Formats: sequence, structure tokens, C-alpha cells
Amino acid sequence: MRNLRTALLTVMATGLAVTALAQVPAAAAPAPAQPKFLSANQLPASHTPWTAGPLRKGVPAEGSVCTTGIAPAAGTRHRDFRTELDTNARQTITVAPTTAQAKALAAELRSALETCLDRLKEQDPGLEGEAFYQGRINVEEGAHVYSIDTSYPEVGSTDIGLYSVGRDGRTVTVVEWGQMGELDGAPLAGFKNTTRTAVAKLH
Repeated sequence: MRNLRTALLTVMATGLAVTALAQVPAAAAPAPAQPKFLSANQLPASHTPWTAGPLRKGVPAEGSVCTTGIAPAAGTRHRDFRTELDTNARQTITVAPTTAQAKALAAELRSALETCLDRLKEQDPGLEGEAFYQGRINVEEGAHVYSIDTSYPEVGSTDIGLYSVGRDGRTVTVVEWGQMGELDGAPLAGFKNTTRTAVAKLH
């Protein structure tokens, strides 16, 4: 009888230990690292230093006229940059739920840039300009660069914008750069380097 009681006590103790272990919550898996943004010194060279704004959640409230309404607010963050000479830039990063959705988002953003000038002209018949595809950059899943040169002949104003869309897995980034002037005065090579850096440092 004593041996039986000892055996029962051992089984009960073992069961309590197993139950106690089962009640200890498993350690939570570490959250994936957030994609990294460009810093101010990684923007194309300018006559005055770049200043980086704060990181903000969601899509930009204004600007980004070519791509507004495409990226979802969920999973998106953005940062604005500026100089003292009316040159501005912006980086927007979206982490999609799946790689397939990220690929589709990148394709939609590219299409929006390719048709942007035509849409702007439809909205404002007095606008003139030229748009060019400036090539692919071989970094991660690739990045694509565009330029849009606009002018209002009646008032003599001209503006140049450089844009890029790049992807690394589930993460898509858009980089925008703009200032008064024309394409021949824009730092196209520097912007391509900035785009390469932006995609390479996402993860």
C-alpha cells in the first residue's frame, strides 16, 4: 500500500508540473524590424543642406499628386525632406501583407507615374511638359526611375520632379524629389544613387 501511495503521489506531482509548465505563456515571437528610411545626407547633393522631417504613419495628407490614393494607409509610413532653396523630397514605405500584394502595388504605382503627366494635363489644359522613363536600377527586386518636367508658359514657371518605385520582398518604397527648373538641371545620377540606397536599406 505504501508503494502504491508513493507511486500515486509521484504521478500527481508530475501532472502538476506539466500543468504548471503548460500555463507558462510561450515567449512572444520578436516583431519584424521596421523598414529603414533614408537619412538627410543620403538625398541628392543640394546647394543647402537637407533637413529630414519626422516619420509619420499612414499616407501623406497632401502632395504626391501622381500616386495619391494608391498605397493603403495601413502598413504605410512616410518622411518629408526639404532644403532652404525650395527643393523638397519625400519617401513613402508600405509593407504589404504578402509578396504578391507588394508586387501588385509596385506595378500600380509605376503605372500611375507613367500616366501622371497626361492626367495632369487633362485637369489643367494650360499645363505643358515632358515625362520620361529613366531606367531600371538593379537592387533587391528592382527599382524604376521617372522624370516629369512641367511648365506654365503663360507665367513662365517650370518645375521638375524625379520619382522612383522600388521593392524588397513585401516592402515597397516610393521616393520623390522636386524643385523649380528643368530636367537638365536636376541631379538625375544622384537621385538614382538615392533610390538604390533607399531600396537597399529597407531591410
